[in-house]
Amino acid sequence: MNTHQVRLTSLAHGGGCGCKLAPSVLQELLADQPAAAMYKQLLVGTETSDDAAVWQVDDNTCIIATTDFFMPMVDDPFDFGRIAATNAISDVYAMGGKPVMALAILGMPLGKIPTEMVREILKGGASVCAKAGIPVAGGHSIDCPEPVYGLAVIGTCRPEQVRRNSGARPGDALILTKPIGVGIYSAAIKKGALSPQAYQEMIDTTTLLNRVGAELAGSKDVHAITDVTGFGVLGHGLEMARGSKLALTVEADAVPLLAEAASLAQQGHVTGASHRNWASYGGDISLPAGLPDWKRHLLVDPQTSGGLLIACTADQAPDVLRRVHDSGSPGARIIGRAEAGAPVVCVTA
Repeated sequence: MNTHQVRLTSLAHGGGCGCKLAPSVLQELLADQPAAAMYKQLLVGTETSDDAAVWQVDDNTCIIATTDFFMPMVDDPFDFGRIAATNAISDVYAMGGKPVMALAILGMPLGKIPTEMVREILKGGASVCAKAGIPVAGGHSIDCPEPVYGLAVIGTCRPEQVRRNSGARPGDALILTKPIGVGIYSAAIKKGALSPQAYQEMIDTTTLLNRVGAELAGSKDVHAITDVTGFGVLGHGLEMARGSKLALTVEADAVPLLAEAASLAQQGHVTGASHRNWASYGGDISLPAGLPDWKRHLLVDPQTSGGLLIACTADQAPDVLRRVHDSGSPGARIIGRAEAGAPVVCVTA
């Protein structure tokens, strides 16, 4: 079978981090799970919806563990593998750690996808792991109705370098390291409406490793880090606000966008996850009067392999931003601030 005869996106009902369960649904599912607080070595668990679990082994070493997988958002199998692997590894960087190895997670609809296409997915993932300097040391595969790929990733860091999403402090500046609009681009792909230039832009951003998170974790001026994925910049900002027990202000016009994201959003290229995200936030996000719906869709747009949201000392924010730019993320911007107050996100025009 010719691999070009199969469109990966046609075999999946959703794609990328847009497949994630809505925040409200996830909270309901986890509501009666046993607390992990009894394990004193578990520094980070499920309590603040952080990016990965962190276990302290000794005075000098923490183990970071995470898993992430999803259905295809693009039709090219190699690109799908690269995006999924970059996204999974990001959780380790977001905790301030460095990845050490990965395990592959693979589910494929047997008989619908040729073997060579599956090999390309795995090659794409392995190429990103090689770029991150880690092996794919094993994995697990199943026959699955829809194509699924991702990684379980293990990383390490020193205890003082762990960066939670709950560490923001009053007066901190907020930095977003990548432009948003990936979900809108993926919706346009399904309708054949994304230009070749925009597709390449999407691949460039979704396969850019967030390794700067591990570098910034050594700075005392960087207080909190989380990666922006399926819940959108407002959803993950709200998790930071709730975990830190602070109010966040996000300046809508300061949030960096992919080049064609605004025009595509105005044309109606939004995902179902965008609607689910907004419905899940409750009354904890306020929008300025007159904000157009397309701008709201951008702010709640599910990102796949998105950037890091960083809270840092305000007077050091320009230096932190420069370091992010130097790491290969020229689109990074200061997008807001953290303040004392109820744990909400206030969007300003």
